[in-house]
Amino acid sequence: MKDKILVFIPMYNCEKQIVRVIDQLNGSIRPYISEAIIINNRSTDNGENAVIEKLKTISTDLTIRLFRNNDNYGLGGSHKVAFKYAVDNGFDYIIVLHGDDQGSIADFLPLLRKRAYRKYDCCLGARFMNGSKLPGYSKFRIFGNIVFNMKFSIVLKKKIFDLGAGLNMYSTDMLKDGYYMKFPDNLTFNCYMLFAAAALKQKFIFYPITWREDDQISNVKITKQAFQTLKMLAGFAFGREKFLYEDARETKYENYGYIEIYKN
Repeated sequence: MKDKILVFIPMYNCEKQIVRVIDQLNGSIRPYISEAIIINNRSTDNGENAVIEKLKTISTDLTIRLFRNNDNYGLGGSHKVAFKYAVDNGFDYIIVLHGDDQGSIADFLPLLRKRAYRKYDCCLGARFMNGSKLPGYSKFRIFGNIVFNMKFSIVLKKKIFDLGAGLNMYSTDMLKDGYYMKFPDNLTFNCYMLFAAAALKQKFIFYPITWREDDQISNVKITKQAFQTLKMLAGFAFGREKFLYEDARETKYENYGYIEIYKN
């Protein structure tokens, strides 16, 4: 029986790139996916209109919906919106593909063709393992990421190849109890998901991907992010139970509301 797979594309200020990401859905990946949602996290550019114009002209039988968050929830908050939508609408799996066109969903085709993803709770794209490709990445950033991956590997007692790339796949079975709802809504959300995967003994695998830097605009402040990451790692190492179950959000949203703007 064919699995019902949702593609979730978080979008924030990437109007030039988002139309290229939509084109990815019409390629060889199409037979394996059932629907796609693009979640606009209150972008300040013209990305929303770019998506609408693209969906008006694209030739595809894939249902693609454009949502707008009721507030700027952050990347983690957009994940929570998408996870709930996937669970509530009976999807078996959800693929996360960032809207800035750094990743290629086609990298997951081998997993999809062989249905290898069924063996795991989550399949995590990895930029820093054998087989991955990083066109445009500086050697300094590569080295820094590898060092952090080593630190996480020691604490989590499992080889870690990435702390959070923008191409991941999750089984909705692991998302149904909402254990992630109190995780931070910012860019550290993926790190928390990784902590939880290790602590809850979820079955996960890293998979090499291509990650490119062309015309993207980074929202990450590297020094601040590095200190945040080290602080999180120490918090998990010295008290993982408290760390995972306390409310780590800056804003305590009762719910993560959104509206549907357009559907092709």
